[in-house]
Amino acid sequence: MKKYNIAVVGASGMVGGELLHLLETRKFPAGEFYAFNSGRKPAAVRFCGRSYPCAAPTLAALKKADIAFFVSTDEVSGRFARRLAAAGTWCVDDSSRFRLAPGVPLVIPEVNGGELSASRKLIAGPNCTLTGAAVALAGVRRKFGVTELRLATYQAVSGAGRSAMVRLEEELRAYLKNGAAPALKGGFPRPIAFNLFPQVGGFDAEGNSAEENKVEGELKKIWGDKKIKISTTAVRVPVLRGHSLAAWFKTARPCSLAALKKELGRTPGLKFSARAQAYPTPLENGLRTEVVYAGRLRRAKTAANEFQLWIVSDNLYKGAALNSVQIAERIIRL
Repeated sequence: MKKYNIAVVGASGMVGGELLHLLETRKFPAGEFYAFNSGRKPAAVRFCGRSYPCAAPTLAALKKADIAFFVSTDEVSGRFARRLAAAGTWCVDDSSRFRLAPGVPLVIPEVNGGELSASRKLIAGPNCTLTGAAVALAGVRRKFGVTELRLATYQAVSGAGRSAMVRLEEELRAYLKNGAAPALKGGFPRPIAFNLFPQVGGFDAEGNSAEENKVEGELKKIWGDKKIKISTTAVRVPVLRGHSLAAWFKTARPCSLAALKKELGRTPGLKFSARAQAYPTPLENGLRTEVVYAGRLRRAKTAANEFQLWIVSDNLYKGAALNSVQIAERIIRL
């Protein structure tokens, strides 16, 4: 079997660690391995039984790889990914830098894997919040059409990084000890222990958060549908890992619950439960799970052809590292 030299930019970070774990456990045919981080602090990672020191990335060093994974910042991806792809290295970018860039495919393999082609070596991965909805409703959209989608998100703190997870744990300990969360010290706009707030990112002039705008723009690109109406309220909740979505969707063509259940049951990458009591939760289904989970399908009472669905996925796996590995697995089959 042919082996591929791989580079991981952001290897010592939280998503980087998950990416390395998945490459190893899924037996990706890795040849030489190159680990990169910011270079500001000494760091090393383990991969396939060996320890690798992390270095600051340079274009020359990255060119040694056949496939480069970017699980770092928008700024780092902006500095290297487009030039590296032009030089012939496949670049799978998990940052938001190129998601809406013209000519750059935004890919969830189960949904629009056909966008991958040998002529476009820079590929963007989507925002972790919308991934669950994109996967869960992909089959429904193809068979019945989806004209409107409303989402209420319940987003785990890990979506904001490792420091946010530490922040939640610190606040919980302080609250249980003193009856109050500690004073704010950056990161979140409000206390998160025993709390939630409807803000993920800054607000625009119309009052929409950055996360809400990302969901709309990226879903339209992934689904190839500029006309679909999408409205989102993004909420941060005191959960460590696993994003949840309450979805209301309106189909273009009349369909029965039985037909929807059948379609959801055979949707790639989705595990759907038809029993109302068997709904997924982030605690049970949001930790290192490789599929999206959905349940509580029912008719909405507000409009014809409108339905409701509950969706849960691991934001660090399918929402980030796993999606990148699945893209790479498809790349080597091109």
